[in-house]
Amino acid sequence: MQDLGKKIKMLRQQNGWSQGDVAKRLDISVPAFSKIETGVTDINLSRLEQIVSIFNISVVELLTSETPEQNLARIDELKQARSKVDDYAAQILTLQQQVISLHEELRRVSNE
Repeated sequence: MQDLGKKIKMLRQQNGWSQGDVAKRLDISVPAFSKIETGVTDINLSRLEQIVSIFNISVVELLTSETPEQNLARIDELKQARSKVDDYAAQILTLQQQVISLHEELRRVSNE
């Protein structure tokens, strides 16, 4: 929970808001908000929804350490890696078929 609190604090600071500003938007006391930032208080789903709404971000953005752009870049990397794996699998299949053909040819030549 402390990492989440740190992220909330970072977002608050990026917006130039005080703890009081955010606490007022959440309709809670400053000490209660401070406990969220320090990880003392666990955040329930409704509070999480309020927080993401205030900062105009998604729950995923709040709960992950990566930005949406980084997530998209990672998806592209994974797609490229998957494509390479598929290419290698096709090459392996071709090589297996060639080995089988050569083995059958060798057996045929040996029997002659």
